[in-house]
Amino acid sequence: SIFDLGAAEQSEIWRMVAEVRKELIGLGADAVNVRVSDGASAGQTIEHAHVHVIPRYNGDVEDPRGGVRWVVPTKAAYWS
Repeated sequence: SIFDLGAAEQSEIWRMVAEVRKELIGLGADAVNVRVSDGASAGQTIEHAHVHVIPRYNGDVEDPRGGVRWVVPTKAAYWS
């Protein structure tokens, strides 16, 4: 789990997430989703510490509001 790492390791991961985000934006992404799945019930299939940095583009989905909330569709449209 990412939460089993020490403070210095967690800090370094988030520094790297910021670096990857900057690179993706520089390559043309309009935005990013940052996601951590921690544990089997959250969808983690391989037990290791990791963070997903997902590039997003204007128009890549019809309605991007809710971001990763669409994993549970009934919870996604929280603004309704």
